[in-house]
Amino acid sequence: MTILKPNRIAFAAFGALALATLAGVSSRASAEPFIIPPPKPDVATNTATSSEPRSIVLAGGCFWGVQGVYQHTKGVLQAVSGYAGGSADSARYDTVSTGSTGHAESVKITYDPKQINLGKILQIYFSVVHDPTQLNRQGPDSGTQYRSAIFTSQPEEQKIAKDYIAELNAAKIYKRPIVTKIEPMNGFYPAENYHQDYLTLHPYQPYIAFNDIPKVDNLKKLFAADYRDKPVLVRDAKATN
Repeated sequence: MTILKPNRIAFAAFGALALATLAGVSSRASAEPFIIPPPKPDVATNTATSSEPRSIVLAGGCFWGVQGVYQHTKGVLQAVSGYAGGSADSARYDTVSTGSTGHAESVKITYDPKQINLGKILQIYFSVVHDPTQLNRQGPDSGTQYRSAIFTSQPEEQKIAKDYIAELNAAKIYKRPIVTKIEPMNGFYPAENYHQDYLTLHPYQPYIAFNDIPKVDNLKKLFAADYRDKPVLVRDAKATN
């Protein structure tokens, strides 16, 4: 049984009315999209010497939309919704939703470094995935579990993310400072099955239609060369294992 947070229940209950009355809610999805400059030096240039898959864990509000964007990104091998920032014993949806566990709703992105690198993944993250100037919230969702965070496991990843944020702040790309936290990757815990592939399975659910489908549309519009129409789904990976 799918359990939704109160704000998501509101979207489902009020349907089209919710879309109209909440049209004024501030969200990255509803804002005019624009491409954030890539990191400098230009790490978008492919310098990978290994074909081994790499991974990064990103948090930027509800994981449904974050997962959906990267499932439509070329070079991404898998995008799994889950929890990061807290302990294993509290990595459950009902507990994380209290905002008291230290966890953030996150997505583990596994990618082929020969096709896409961390610079491009972060450029998409700051351009279409979320608003990195919102502290502990995204759109209608609020709480530390919706914080903007990059979980890194290697010094190189940490440096790229830190330098990129400093670069964007110095250039005043946003009207407000970026509040994205760079946190150590101490564990990632996949979310319950009903949260996986949620955007693809429920494209007309009002919360998804208002908050998340526009993000995928913006990916297609702004990063056409990096967009793929057919998403890479968690359920497909399970079916082949």
